[in-house]
Amino acid sequence: MIRFSLIALSVLLSAQAQAAMRSYEASAQSSHWTLVENSRLQCQLNHEVPYYGEAIFRAHASKNKALNFNLDMVVRPNNYDLAALEAVPPSWRPGTHAKALASMELLRQFDGELGDSTAWEMLSELEKGNHPTFYYQDWRNARDQVSVGLSSVNFKQAYWAFLQCRDGLLPFSFEDIAFTVMNYKKNSSELTKSSKKRLAQIGEYLKHDKEIESVMISAYTDSYGGRWNNLELSKRRAAAIAEYIKELGVDEGKLVTTGFGEKRHVAPNETVIGRGKNRRVVIQIAKP
Repeated sequence: MIRFSLIALSVLLSAQAQAAMRSYEASAQSSHWTLVENSRLQCQLNHEVPYYGEAIFRAHASKNKALNFNLDMVVRPNNYDLAALEAVPPSWRPGTHAKALASMELLRQFDGELGDSTAWEMLSELEKGNHPTFYYQDWRNARDQVSVGLSSVNFKQAYWAFLQCRDGLLPFSFEDIAFTVMNYKKNSSELTKSSKKRLAQIGEYLKHDKEIESVMISAYTDSYGGRWNNLELSKRRAAAIAEYIKELGVDEGKLVTTGFGEKRHVAPNETVIGRGKNRRVVIQIAKP
C-alpha cells in the first residue's frame, strides 16, 4: 500500500512538473524563416514563434558588420531576471544532450537582446539542426517556467540569403558619414584626393538611405584671394556638393547650403598646411 502511494505521488509530482513548463516553439509544419530586409544598409532574418513573438537576427552596415539578436516578445518582462540559453537537439536525435550556450538578461518592459558572439553561436547551432532554446521563470506566474525554442526547420535557405545580404553591406555606418570635413585644392572647387574618396562614400550611403531628413553643406576658404572672391568661391563649392547629392536622389528641399568665405578659420593662414585646413566643406547629415 505504501509502495503504491509512493508511485502515485511520484506520477503526480512528475505531471505537475511537466505542467509547470509552458513551451513555445514552431512545429515542423509551421516553421518559417524569412529575410524581411535585404539592402546595403541592413539585413534582417525573422522567425515567428507562435503565440509568443518573433526571433530576429540583424546585421547593419559598418566596418565589422556586427550581428545582434532580438527576442521580440508580445508580453515583455515584468521583472528583472536571466534566461538560460541552450542548444537543444531535435526530437529525431534521441540520446543527444542539450548544450549550454549563454544567458540573456531580461529587463523590465524590454525585449531580450544578445550581441555578436552569441548570435553567431545560435546561428551555427541552427545550421547544425539544433534548436536554440531560452528558459526562464515566468514573471506573471511564479509556479510556471517558460521555454522558447527556435526551430531549425526551413532554416538553411533563408540563412544563406541572410549571409549573402550581410556580405553586401556597406563597410561604414551612418555615424561614420553623419559629420564629415573635406578639403579643397588651392583656388579651386576640386576636392583633394582623399576628400573625393570620402565624398564617394557619402554618396554611396545616401543612395540607399531614404530616411535622410536634412543635409547641411557649409563651405569655407582660406584668406588668400580677396574676401568677396572667397565668399563667392565658398558658395560655388557648397552648390557643387549639393548638386552631386541631389543627383543621387536626395530631395533638393532637404539640402541646405551656406558659403562662409574667410569666416571661421580652424588654422592659421600663414602656413601652407594651415591654409589647406581652412579650405574645407563640412557636411552634416540628419535623420529623424
